[in-house]
Amino acid sequence: MRINIPKRVRILLNELTKNNFKGYVVGGCVRDFILNRKPKDWDITTNAKPKEILKVFNEYKTIPTGLKHGTVTVLIDKEAFEITTFRIDGDYIDNRRPEKVEFTNDIKKDLSRRDFTINAMAYNLEDGLIDPFEGLIDLKRKEIVAVREADKRFKEDALRILRGVRFKTQLDFNIEKNTYKAMCNKGYLLNKISKERIQTEFNKMLLSSNPSKGIRTLIDLEIMKYIIPEINDMVGFNQKNPHHDKDVFNHTMAVLDNTEANIILRLSALLHDIAKPYTFSIDEEGIGHFYKHERVGRELAGKILKRLKYDKKTIKRVKTLIKEHMLVLPNPTLKATKRFINRVGKDNLNLHFNLQIADIKGTKPPFCFDHTLKLQRSVEKILTEKQPLSTKDLDINGNDIINLGISQGKEIGIILKELLEKVLEDPKLNTKDKLMAEAKKIIERLN
Repeated sequence: MRINIPKRVRILLNELTKNNFKGYVVGGCVRDFILNRKPKDWDITTNAKPKEILKVFNEYKTIPTGLKHGTVTVLIDKEAFEITTFRIDGDYIDNRRPEKVEFTNDIKKDLSRRDFTINAMAYNLEDGLIDPFEGLIDLKRKEIVAVREADKRFKEDALRILRGVRFKTQLDFNIEKNTYKAMCNKGYLLNKISKERIQTEFNKMLLSSNPSKGIRTLIDLEIMKYIIPEINDMVGFNQKNPHHDKDVFNHTMAVLDNTEANIILRLSALLHDIAKPYTFSIDEEGIGHFYKHERVGRELAGKILKRLKYDKKTIKRVKTLIKEHMLVLPNPTLKATKRFINRVGKDNLNLHFNLQIADIKGTKPPFCFDHTLKLQRSVEKILTEKQPLSTKDLDINGNDIINLGISQGKEIGIILKELLEKVLEDPKLNTKDKLMAEAKKIIERLN
């Protein structure tokens, strides 16, 4: 087997060899190359100690990323590469990192500390593939297998459980039975992992080509309760509604898989019906309803995302998409469409329509997208024509109102808002002369 190593990586490996050190590309880049996937990063491991690495690459810009753990970052043409000394991890004191590390000259000992066999392979041109735990065989089997003792690997760093689920999701692999069992047994250790680290893995899972696979696996492993326990309440929840042929959870999974790979959109899809189990009611005919679930869901989603340490902007956008996902305007007027644009926000419009179409695809066929597509066309026309949408878009401002003899700030705002209402209905009014004439009428009426 020969791996086509990029030129800059070869330069780094050659520098190590010239200085009588061993160097290998290692981990995910080897795995991805074998799977015909483009590696995102090319990590290098070596028997050179951190200070020796700095000396070998003293003509390059180097960053002592983590000398304690043996990592140095080397920059070639502004591209960064991590080079890490072969090491053996000491005891893990907090289920996330070793108390200390010990450097070694044995590449196989270094590979033995890694999480899964498919990530425990190394390669260079001289020695070929170093694969002491048969990661290549597991790649061919399409199996996620923990290195050596699965329980021990997950006890060392419980985040590896989520990494395993993420690899299963991204690669469409299965999890080997002993590894699966250990994930179940050690799932409770996720309580000790920071929400930020959990969020990072969860995002990668959601952005895969088949995100529902990851969510279903988290449910099957009974570890969703450590991430978003509210999702468990959707599983098996019968909607008792003629428009739905799936329970709330399976509907949500269908919606999730039908959205584009955007984290705002995927989070919105995952949580858009999160409040349905809590807003359920049945009418006299036995039909289920979920009145105001979009409003309750908006607030619940905000709490969930805050708990998982998402940033305020992400939370705000997701809450907006969830609140508006039920909006239907069969015959959207110009004014109503503009109000909709302002409410949803220009940055969210494409995500909104994508979510609505995915939501429809998750219902009982046949699907009808007419109302959504009609509103989308109306929105596109308004944006293309750059029609006014807010007081900032008016052809007059507060100073113009002051020139008419109004000095109070509150009254200025009232006048501008009223002018906007007129312009929303008739964009042709948005000229300074016409707006000044309308403003004078408003002032006379207010006085």
